Amino acid sequence: MVVDSARLRQQTAQLLTVLAVAVCYYATARLGLLQQLVRGQVTPLWPPTGIAVAALLVFGLRIWPAIALGALAVNIIIGPAVLPVLAIAAGNTAAPVCSFLLLRRVEFRNELDRLRDALALVFLGALTGMLISATVGTGSLILAGAVRAEDFWPTWSVWWTGDAMGVMVVTPFLLVLRRFHRPSGIGPARWAEAVGLGACTLAVTLLATESGASRLFLVSPFLIWSAFRFERAGAACCALGVSTLTILAAGRMAGPFAHHGLLTNMITLQAFIGSTALTALLLAAVVTERNSTYREIKRLCAQLSEKVTRQDL
Repeated sequence: MVVDSARLRQQTAQLLTVLAVAVCYYATARLGLLQQLVRGQVTPLWPPTGIAVAALLVFGLRIWPAIALGALAVNIIIGPAVLPVLAIAAGNTAAPVCSFLLLRRVEFRNELDRLRDALALVFLGALTGMLISATVGTGSLILAGAVRAEDFWPTWSVWWTGDAMGVMVVTPFLLVLRRFHRPSGIGPARWAEAVGLGACTLAVTLLATESGASRLFLVSPFLIWSAFRFERAGAACCALGVSTLTILAAGRMAGPFAHHGLLTNMITLQAFIGSTALTALLLAAVVTERNSTYREIKRLCAQLSEKVTRQDL
């Protein structure tokens, strides 16, 4: 009876986890679709891919039914027909699973405390894994007649970069958020600096996205500030905030996106989000790795000094 009760609790917890991930996938997908720019289905940033990859990295392959359930629920509403919906849902499930397997193959660490982890997340988890969802999804829309054959590459490129941006922006934020705790020894001055960084980043991003001139480059110093001073947590939060505000501006055709066509705006937007996420993620990883190495050297020097002192005594 005790064994059966423990097994029941474990199965209940597993079911609740699957349902929670599926709900998060569906909710963020609905939010992402508010900024759709191509055929009511393809967006410049698809947050569910970031949630899916993060969930797989945290819970393992056993969580894949949640991704499939969330993808199916979303595509049933917006999909053109049953078969394309099933194909798109399968592609949206297979892509993050492939990303997860590739990352595990290279011994990816969820802490994102090494440069190799950041590079793996970008080039394997985001750019390589999401080729599957973009190819299957775009092909399904063309076969269903929802997209013209000559629009394959424009639609595919937006789909691929949107899914990849979701992994590059959302996954690091969730991995950092999961491990967040108040560090010991951090005083009010450091917290005041964090608040100041957030306020300055928000103000500059709003200025850059609402102004008619192209001032998006003004955000870069604040990404560098966040990475150097607050490592992964600061970089992930700033990248997510900057990307969200920029996407909202692009959806309203405001600021630097006001007087250009869809293709130009998509290229500008996705190039900016990609460079923002890449800069923040890689720089934070380098700083974290450097600081970890420094602390380890300092610890070893202290141990060596202690041993020398004991021998002299």
